[in-house]
Amino acid sequence: MFAVIKTGGKQYKVAKDDIIAVEKITADAGSSVKFDQVLLVGDKVGAPVVDGASVTAEVLEQFRDEKVIVFKKKRRQNYRRKNGHRQALTLVKITGISG
Repeated sequence: MFAVIKTGGKQYKVAKDDIIAVEKITADAGSSVKFDQVLLVGDKVGAPVVDGASVTAEVLEQFRDEKVIVFKKKRRQNYRRKNGHRQALTLVKITGISG
């Protein structure tokens, strides 16, 4: 059985024992988190969320993604800007789907 959850403004299709990287969640490694915004469970489709459904997960680690270079340029205007960004992510393992 699988579910579609929404966290950090993104949607993820998850099943039991999946390991996914989501936007940073304020939780320590080893703790358990619960996702309440479940959009779909098996064949039940929510409008917009499925009532009473939840997905539990275990936090594995907090980390930062690879650097993304943001480079802006306007030709013939002597305008160049270079900037970098590293997104903070949380690695979680799905432990259960109820709903």
